[in-house]
Amino acid sequence: MHNERPSLEPIKTDYRMNFLTEDQLDGLQEATLQVLEEVGVQFPSLKALEIFADHGAQVDRDSQLVKIPRSLVEKAMSAVPRSFTMGARDPEFDLVLQEGISYFTTDGCGYETIDFKTGERRLSTKADVGMMARICDFLPSIAFYWPMVSAQDFGVASPLHEIDATWNNSVKHIQSETLMGAEPARFAVEMATVLRGDREGVRRRPPFSLLVCTIAPLMQDKEGIEGAMVLAEAGIPVGFLAMPTLGTTAPATFAGAMVVGDAEVISATVLMQLLSPGAPVFHSIMHAWADPRNAAYVGYPLDTRARYAPVEMAHHWGMPAFGGAFGTDSSEVDSWQAAIEVAIDPFLIGLSGCEIVTGMGLRETYTLLFPEAIILDDDIYHRARYSLMKMDVNPETVPLDVIREVGPGGHFLAQKHTRTHMRQAMRRSITQQLDSEGNYKKVLDVAREKFAWIYENHHPEPLEEHIQNEINQILKNADQTLG
Repeated sequence: MHNERPSLEPIKTDYRMNFLTEDQLDGLQEATLQVLEEVGVQFPSLKALEIFADHGAQVDRDSQLVKIPRSLVEKAMSAVPRSFTMGARDPEFDLVLQEGISYFTTDGCGYETIDFKTGERRLSTKADVGMMARICDFLPSIAFYWPMVSAQDFGVASPLHEIDATWNNSVKHIQSETLMGAEPARFAVEMATVLRGDREGVRRRPPFSLLVCTIAPLMQDKEGIEGAMVLAEAGIPVGFLAMPTLGTTAPATFAGAMVVGDAEVISATVLMQLLSPGAPVFHSIMHAWADPRNAAYVGYPLDTRARYAPVEMAHHWGMPAFGGAFGTDSSEVDSWQAAIEVAIDPFLIGLSGCEIVTGMGLRETYTLLFPEAIILDDDIYHRARYSLMKMDVNPETVPLDVIREVGPGGHFLAQKHTRTHMRQAMRRSITQQLDSEGNYKKVLDVAREKFAWIYENHHPEPLEEHIQNEINQILKNADQTLG
């Protein structure tokens, strides 16, 4: 059974909030250039070192340190596309990154889940990846899918199985954050080639993309960077995410941490352009904080001003931005903490103009899945979406004839204009759903009911049998090779 899925409802707005001035952005960019040229970044990859050396960077093979002249940075960065396509299984859900539209996705990659039926806390599986892909395929707030948890029943090859589980449960784009290493990346490209039919089809409409985390301070991950190079050569979008922690792996100031993170992202971006000029790359920095009392990781202190400024840094370089929202530290599904820590996130990052945004659906600092939590975060998302819409002001929305007819002390309920517009005037949130007796339901009950309904009734189109058979063979080979 296949049913109609709603169209995407990304955040679209012309409103903007500037967190940094042009002078500040210029200063931060200049600091990044100095760090790249004078301090350098470690690249633990022989291939990467050879590419840099061939293009005139200062390379120390013993320490694996690369110092990149500003002229080389500027030349390489001029090749980065400001916009590109993230293809879906269904062309209707292709995402063309562009100004004024923010596409949101889930968070990942957690390793535990609260079983939806039993309430048991357990390790996640490939079935959980597929279950959440099906739910997110239906929700119009989710433009593309991050596997929310890992397919731990498939070991080292789990990232490939996560892609397979997604393609079997969603027609939207998938972005992996766990695909690491050149060999796994080659298997993933092979799977994408089967799905699209040929390599050129993959390049035109890449059906998956990858986010690679750098290592703070000023290091690249060997497996991450080598997998990214494979994908860049295939035309598959790759993003680099720096996660500096103020006070430990970065300076204890917003601006200092921004520069360290930016140097990590830009150095990796330069490598992709030296390898394959024009390769689609996106930019991301997500700060955290170290609690000075015990060095604990803190994602949401009272002052989080720097959370959205990296979006402007990305745009200053001429790159699409990947931002973070949601992702509460709360270990409960519907606590006050789980709501307040993320409440203004989608609104502010929408104002920043960020093209792609992660974060929906997980708890306990991005590690724990309550399946129904995605419904709660979906509600917060739409509150921001509506808040950022322009208000229509025209003769139909300002009905002077109706106002004259009703007059002082009158009532608008009997007016035809009211009957036409009243159903659209108020959008019910999950806090305003009624039971059979007209009383408001508990929010968590509403979330669980909606989750169950989607899972039972929404069945995305499966892969064609011959495609699935070829992908199954690739997965079998990957299990044997990688395992």
